[in-house]
Amino acid sequence: MSVDWNEWREHFLFNPATSLQEIIRYWKHSTVLDIGDSLTIPDEFTEEEKTTGVWWKQLMAGAIAGAVSRTGTAPLDRLKVFMQVHGSKSNKISLVGGFKQMLKEGGVTSLWRGNGTNVLKIAPETAIKFMAYEQYKKLLASEPGKVQTHERFMAGSMAGATAQTAIYPMEVMKTRLTLRKTGQYSGMFDCAKKILKREGVKAFYKGYIPNILGIIPYAGIDLAVYESLKNLWLSKYAKDTANPGVLVLLGCGTISSTCGQLASYPLALIRTRMQAQASLEGSEQLPMGRMVKKILEKDGFFGLYRGILPNFMKVIPAVSISYVVYENMRSGLGIQKSVDSVSSVFLLPLFPTFGS
Repeated sequence: MSVDWNEWREHFLFNPATSLQEIIRYWKHSTVLDIGDSLTIPDEFTEEEKTTGVWWKQLMAGAIAGAVSRTGTAPLDRLKVFMQVHGSKSNKISLVGGFKQMLKEGGVTSLWRGNGTNVLKIAPETAIKFMAYEQYKKLLASEPGKVQTHERFMAGSMAGATAQTAIYPMEVMKTRLTLRKTGQYSGMFDCAKKILKREGVKAFYKGYIPNILGIIPYAGIDLAVYESLKNLWLSKYAKDTANPGVLVLLGCGTISSTCGQLASYPLALIRTRMQAQASLEGSEQLPMGRMVKKILEKDGFFGLYRGILPNFMKVIPAVSISYVVYENMRSGLGIQKSVDSVSSVFLLPLFPTFGS
């Protein structure tokens, strides 16, 4: 009346999987790891998850985890924006020097400027991205109900672009509020009112093109690196255990997100400068091409990576905070981990061409 380890393992190795979706679900990371940049491909849910209502609980858990992690790393995010806009060869801003300038100008609370807008945009963006993703998958699928890897990637990128288009005015306001001086704006609505009055509706979409262009390299590289690391771990270490453990999942997600950021960062810097340039005294209103040329002439290639150090510094704490909060929210909302999802990871090496 007992089942030993080998007998239990062989049951899952040699019996057919009831749902390959469970294998994919175990390795998913986009709702769990929030690093403050909304460029990840949306989450995908099974029909069972949709009918049982698990999907909205997962999205809610991810949104709350994102809100907490962004609030926890807001000072580093503000420093990044500060360095992106004000940093140059002639005005070198160090980590300590940047914090000192911000504290001197507005005190400790100024380190969280723009965070309210950054947190508020998570929920609508997540919802739009999810709904758009579902529709784009149906439109792009070559066969009804079957979505190929390249179709999924295209649908995800288009869903990200749709969500970004809808909430982009909030991105602009977040940048303006992050860079504001004490007393410049009383809040988000005051900021929107003043931008509309002085600069018109167009101002809410400054930097839109580099922002949309940044989605493709970020999402593509993030997914590719995550897949490669996942497969490497499975091929080397999945012989005796089905559970990759928290550190492996966090490591894969952190490295893949960092690589994605590295590829898309110059576009993020251009976007931020275009969003901010109207609020800077005597600043010339440059289009994307001319701004890239100006940065390269003035600061060289590395000028396109201004502020990347605080951006990298916030990745590990942001990922860790969002993971812990996400797991606690899952427990609080009654989302249980499936036993099948753990055991079925054994099947992954048997399906080397199965895309996620």
